[in-house]
Amino acid sequence: MILKNLFYKLFNIKVEAKENLMKKFLIVGLGNIGDKYENTRHNIGFKILDEVASEHNTSFETEKLGDIASFRFKGRTFILLKPNTFMNLSGKAVKYWMQKENVLIDNILVVTDDLNIDFGTIRVKAKGSDGGHNGLKDIQEKLGTTKYPRFRFGVGSNYSKGRQVDYVLGEWNKEEEGKLIERLPTSSKVITSFGTAGLANTMNTFNGK
Repeated sequence: MILKNLFYKLFNIKVEAKENLMKKFLIVGLGNIGDKYENTRHNIGFKILDEVASEHNTSFETEKLGDIASFRFKGRTFILLKPNTFMNLSGKAVKYWMQKENVLIDNILVVTDDLNIDFGTIRVKAKGSDGGHNGLKDIQEKLGTTKYPRFRFGVGSNYSKGRQVDYVLGEWNKEEEGKLIERLPTSSKVITSFGTAGLANTMNTFNGK
């Protein structure tokens, strides 16, 4: 009887641990550190995470390889990460915090800019190529897979040939800044939906909007 009770106790502990694991999410916003990059298109990942943190009354603290904030929402734990490694080395921070917090790869969401999508358009995907994005490329290399969820925020492609870098590292124009006021709260809802409603439902609800 004692052994039987011990077995059930250990079984319940394992089940509870697994359930807790399923309820923890690592949200990674990509960007470059420093004031000169703060309002650039390439830093939309940082900007969206700042919106999420503000809405959920949490703040970032600088820790190893990035700025970290966390909050609980509807029984889920959300860990927000803004890597301080610069864009091209984002994978190092993602892998470190994924392992430190014991987050499942399906529970990671990487937020990034996308030149191939119209400004403000949302596209959430379960996997995909790096699309020429150096941050995604490094994450892919460090994790050894392209199968991790990502949230692409369209920044448009209103630039002349050969000016792609200048465009993504350029600041938002007045029209874009005005529209961001509405797009940022929507983007915040994408993130909490990912953790509470799941990837498929989030894609169905927000993609293309």
